[in-house]
Amino acid sequence: MPLPVLARRAVLGCVVLAAVAPAAACGQARENHAIAVYKTPTCACCDAWISHLRGAGFMVSVNILADLRGLRSSHGLAETLASCHSARVAGYFVEGHVPAADIRRLLAERPEAVGIAVPGMPPGSPGMETPGGDREPYDTLLVLKNGATRLFARHNAQA
Repeated sequence: MPLPVLARRAVLGCVVLAAVAPAAACGQARENHAIAVYKTPTCACCDAWISHLRGAGFMVSVNILADLRGLRSSHGLAETLASCHSARVAGYFVEGHVPAADIRRLLAERPEAVGIAVPGMPPGSPGMETPGGDREPYDTLLVLKNGATRLFARHNAQA
């Protein structure tokens, strides 16, 4: 039985679109989110993290602040989760050297949460790469609205 005209056109449209732009075919586009990064004026590792995000396709705006403590507390993030930079993306707060893949996962899953954080500055995390390639295992934490945290992603010392 032949397909109705509209169904044939929809299938043909997907085939043509897949040939022209495979990543965007039939609603499978990978959205490039705008992310606002907040950092202090002299932080070089923050600039390296920003480069990591841009390399992953995020549209990054950079905001310079003298102190990030007020920003973190106003978004419900405890100082125990602090790092050297913060960010906002699609209603979520992102603290520290969080890999772009973890941010994409957060945006795909949309959990009820304040956001995600990588506390401190773990060697080998995005923006904290070392000349010798030294890496330490670290975790990305999901920060819940009540202030509690739970494991979101584990990153091993191996590349």
